Amino acid sequence: MLRRLHTSVRMALLVALFALGAFAEDRYLVKVTGDVNGIARRYGLTVVKSLTGSASGHHVLSSRGAIPQAVLRDLSMEFAVHSAEAEKPVQLPGIRPARPVHPSGAPGAVTRISSTLIRFHNSYAASAYVNQPATDVINMDKAHTLATGTGVVAIIDTGVDFTHSVLRDSLTWGWDFVHNWPLGQEQADVNQETTPILDQETTPILDQETTPILDGGTAVILQQETTPILDQETTPILDGKKYPAYGHGTMVAGLIHLVAPDAKIMPLRVFGADGSATISQIVQAIYFAVDRGADVINMSFSLKQDSRVLEAALDYAASKGVICVASAGNDGQAIQVWPAAYSSVIGVAATNNFRIRSLFSNYGNSLVTLAAPGEGVITTYPREHYAQVWGTSFSAPLVAGAASLLLDVDSRTNGAQAVKDLSHATAIGQELGAGELDLYQACLAARK
Repeated sequence: MLRRLHTSVRMALLVALFALGAFAEDRYLVKVTGDVNGIARRYGLTVVKSLTGSASGHHVLSSRGAIPQAVLRDLSMEFAVHSAEAEKPVQLPGIRPARPVHPSGAPGAVTRISSTLIRFHNSYAASAYVNQPATDVINMDKAHTLATGTGVVAIIDTGVDFTHSVLRDSLTWGWDFVHNWPLGQEQADVNQETTPILDQETTPILDQETTPILDGGTAVILQQETTPILDQETTPILDGKKYPAYGHGTMVAGLIHLVAPDAKIMPLRVFGADGSATISQIVQAIYFAVDRGADVINMSFSLKQDSRVLEAALDYAASKGVICVASAGNDGQAIQVWPAAYSSVIGVAATNNFRIRSLFSNYGNSLVTLAAPGEGVITTYPREHYAQVWGTSFSAPLVAGAASLLLDVDSRTNGAQAVKDLSHATAIGQELGAGELDLYQACLAARK
């Protein structure tokens, strides 16, 4: 009887340890001074990878058969460890094709995007992209009489389609942190041979769930309220279950290019087409952008909990004069999400084309610096397509493009000055910071 009791206690303990993740591999993002291998040996950890460049000193360590809370507690007491936090990947919710429910502001029926091409700076682009209502809201054409952008805008995202005729002359080499190779190509892990083609006369609506999957402080969510209403009668659509984030980076890049057509865009690919990323990839991308001379960083994603390592990376970027922009998130709440909530970052909320806050957009003056259109915005999509999209993901790049315009007016503009200039916005209340982005007024302010 006693032996059976001891056995049951041991089994209960094993179950409890398993529930705590003691037998799974857990990973930690650690900043260390000195020999990381010695620290790893001392605590029974394995060095998975070490970040390079200005991110040197940051390492990803792993443990197996240990309780994560205990590992983090031990590391925090190590003199040579400056910071330690859990590193956990997150998977985006899947896209559900032809879902009948749309975000507030999305049309009940598909609106076709005109394929008529017109001259737009160094390329030809769809007239519906160049002359869309959002450009009137932000006073873009008038601003282009003062500035058309300069410098390098890095986008930390899913990569960009380098073959898109509207974007290709504006792209500069980036890096793919998913596969650890150059470029930052959107199609890097997409097998085009498996791409199904919808029947003729079909224009699909792909709707991404907005419910975040959270599993700790390092949960990362791409802010993609609606993955796109596409423009072609015969439209190639990727398997939504396998590639839920495909096209996100190309759509973000298209909006930066629309506002700042003479800026260079540096794609830093940290999210795979499946929508997954890690904090270490994002942190490495930030340091990479600064090391490679980026002037602006766009981040169309959010975390539900703070990350000290991410904040330190963005503080470093700000100290080098880099202007950092992030989306405020799509929960429709007055909550804090990061990186938008960091003081070194310009947080951007979404509005419709009538300057009314989008119901899906987060808000609050402690989170939001200003707002920009984020409903039914038309932008580029891989393989020569265009898309109509919803979400704060697509408001942030309009402001990142605005930062490039400010640099065109005054090359000395840094993050703090950009906030002052961008605050010359259209006051609309609604807990949206300075109000609606006004590119012309911001550029005028930068001239003074």
